[in-house]
Amino acid sequence: MPGVEELLRCIRENPGSVRFRDLCKVCDHFFGQARQRGTSHRVYKTLWQGDPRVNIQSHKGKAKAYQVKQVLKAIDRLEALDVEK
Repeated sequence: MPGVEELLRCIRENPGSVRFRDLCKVCDHFFGQARQRGTSHRVYKTLWQGDPRVNIQSHKGKAKAYQVKQVLKAIDRLEALDVEK
């Protein structure tokens, strides 16, 4: 099973074809446990308010491409905050 960094690299290369469980693993790593589970959505808390929201859902086992792009944007923002510290 690939690690989080390998998954993130693959997601960045092809955001249109991401398994939902892989995206969940990446989100769990960067944002902690989802606030909501057991429904069609998983909502992750971030350090800031507003967009990009980290809200993902499964569609036939795949992550929605626009949500994958939002997750990548949030990860980039989170990494930028870490660099500033």
